[in-house]
Amino acid sequence: MELKLVALEIPEGGNLILGQSHFIKTVEDIYEAIVTGVPQMKFGVAFNEASGPCLVRVDGNDDGLKALAVRNATAVGAGHTFVVAMREGYPINVLGRIKEVPEVCGIYCATANPAQVVVAESEQGRGVLGVIDGERPKGVETAEDTEKRRAFLRMIGYKR
Repeated sequence: MELKLVALEIPEGGNLILGQSHFIKTVEDIYEAIVTGVPQMKFGVAFNEASGPCLVRVDGNDDGLKALAVRNATAVGAGHTFVVAMREGYPINVLGRIKEVPEVCGIYCATANPAQVVVAESEQGRGVLGVIDGERPKGVETAEDTEKRRAFLRMIGYKR
């Protein structure tokens, strides 16, 4: 077995979700989950089949984000993984709906940060071991940091 580190390409001004699913209809169901939850969101979704023709299945409403999702899914190269590249919305707006898709097994990350995927490769194929998402902590928040966090969440409308 070989371990590989795959850098994810994050859309400029956007976010990315990496997850695991188990069925060919994943791309259509994730598409529906996103457009019924946040209709204005621009996105692309790519899903790596793990058997049969082993194609990267793709859907979405933005050609550039579809291409980005395909590049990421292809780079990871693990069967049954999916990538959603998005703009004009945030993972927090769609994660619950995506997790409710019956064939979705789990989410590895949802991020705008630089991220790397730890991939194991054997003679059978590839699998995701985990994700390195962002940087290491630089300290513990102070009372001033807490106030800044709370003010930021209210400024962007996530808290009142």
